[in-house]
Amino acid sequence: MRKIDSLLLEYGESHQNKTNKLIHWFCVPAIFFSVVGLVFSIPSGFLVDQLSFLGEFANWATLTLFLVLIYYISLSPALTLGMLLFSACCLALANYLSITFPGNLATISLAIFVIAWVVQFYGHKIEGKKPSFLKDVQFLMIGPAWLMHFIYKKVGIGY
Repeated sequence: MRKIDSLLLEYGESHQNKTNKLIHWFCVPAIFFSVVGLVFSIPSGFLVDQLSFLGEFANWATLTLFLVLIYYISLSPALTLGMLLFSACCLALANYLSITFPGNLATISLAIFVIAWVVQFYGHKIEGKKPSFLKDVQFLMIGPAWLMHFIYKKVGIGY
């Protein structure tokens, strides 16, 4: 069995309840975005100087997501493409919010992060099982891929 298959299977074991699954469809992307927003908010003067060829894309969130995508590509190149698209959307939204609400992206992201985690823990209370990441921190990265694999299955794309 491929590593991605065993990780998705193990992650799915603590996500069987319909309500918990539904909560995850909203909260996992929200948490992913909120982390992107928080990292996007870190001043990136040094990084911009070093990576000036990237223009306005030279920020800590872009660098962090590049590293995240390396992890995903080690698991599944096909899923990585979906995660790349979703990551790009998160970066675009973070950029939009940083322009629209100057100086407030970190606050907005932190609020989303806290609310989404509270709701996720409520989902796991309903499920009656602890979140997978309490067993292995790697599952924080598997949650978004777990959702992406359902999208792939729905449209008939192998991962």
